[in-house]
Amino acid sequence: MNKFLLIILSLAIFTLSSSDAAIYKGQRIFIKKCLKCHKSGQNFIAKYKMKKWKKLMRKKGKPLAQLHLKNEKAKKSWKYFKSRKYAKKSKHLKQFLVEYAKDSGNVPACN
Repeated sequence: MNKFLLIILSLAIFTLSSSDAAIYKGQRIFIKKCLKCHKSGQNFIAKYKMKKWKKLMRKKGKPLAQLHLKNEKAKKSWKYFKSRKYAKKSKHLKQFLVEYAKDSGNVPACN
């Protein structure tokens, strides 16, 4: 009985910890996907406050995707914003954008 309880508890902890968003993963996504168009990187992230980034990234980033899909200048990124990969990894991007927002006081490293 104790082994069964220990296994269940271990699985629960592993599952819960892996569902959290990671800032470093969001930074990697930003560097790979966003810097192509948003060359100013750090200045772009600091363009909005935390509240605005959270609003743009709610519902798995749909508002941000719609913003890009409506803009002809962002045509290069349409394929990415329509993909499942974007929806799946949007939590990491959100975490990164909120962490380094205008009112956060944090500055991203140049990795």
